Amino acid sequence: MGMHVGTPVSGGTHTTYSQYGVKTFTSSGTFTTKVPLKCDILIVAGGGGGGNHAAGGGGGAGGMVVHTDYIISAGSYTVTVGAGGTGGTTSSPSNYAGTAGDDSSINVSGTTTADGGGGSYCAGDGGTGGSGAGGGGLLNTSGGTGTGSDSDGTADVAGNWGNDGGSGLGSTGYSAGGGGGASGLGADGTSSNAGAGGAGLANSFRIGSNVNYAGGGGGGIHSSGGSGGSGGSGGGGDGASYGTADGIAGTANTGGGGGGAGGRAGINPTAGGNGGSGIVVVRWEIL
Repeated sequence: MGMHVGTPVSGGTHTTYSQYGVKTFTSSGTFTTKVPLKCDILIVAGGGGGGNHAAGGGGGAGGMVVHTDYIISAGSYTVTVGAGGTGGTTSSPSNYAGTAGDDSSINVSGTTTADGGGGSYCAGDGGTGGSGAGGGGLLNTSGGTGTGSDSDGTADVAGNWGNDGGSGLGSTGYSAGGGGGASGLGADGTSSNAGAGGAGLANSFRIGSNVNYAGGGGGGIHSSGGSGGSGGSGGGGDGASYGTADGIAGTANTGGGGGGAGGRAGINPTAGGNGGSGIVVVRWEIL
């Protein structure tokens, strides 16, 4: 079901390469086609926010859903692009934890929604999401569960990707776990370093060559001389090291998780990085 170049398809940003037409949505909108199309679809949800104050866990990446050779009937379809979660701040107890990212979707029949990534907190377990957040490093904590994967890291349904976050290590390290990514688990915090964010997953639908999406955020650390965890490939933000300030935000339109906050005694509490927003891409063959 290819499509002639002159056939109206609207919504999003239109590009072409090789034998493909592409509609890219970096914000919510409507995809419309006047003819049936056989499409490849990429859906990435918003990444979770990193945890606050001294040893925040890395935010989990947004869930990543990939469909190939998917038949779309003629019609108009609502596209939702999820926002990234907010990094944990210290303005009040209600804002200590990073929030989960928002879901992304396109409402064609049977297409799975990509779940937003989990948010994290400096002294609690990582939140659940498309990929789970890392556990905070002020106590011994567990990483959050990634709803997009089985325990071995493979997709739980065809094309639905995510992973669990890493665990935080308390008084012997004060190092947080990294958030899970689309193709890799978040790493655990250790006695010297916070956990890295899980790796994202490459996809070529948008431009014809691979782009990485849905990397987990790195964890932050509160131990002297320790290093924050690096963000996972695919837009994950770096976690902050000892003595530095805020976690780094996930990259926009990748679904990357935000990095966790670092810190040291005697300075103002620090904030986690915001999660990166999601994206929806639809491509089809043109004749």
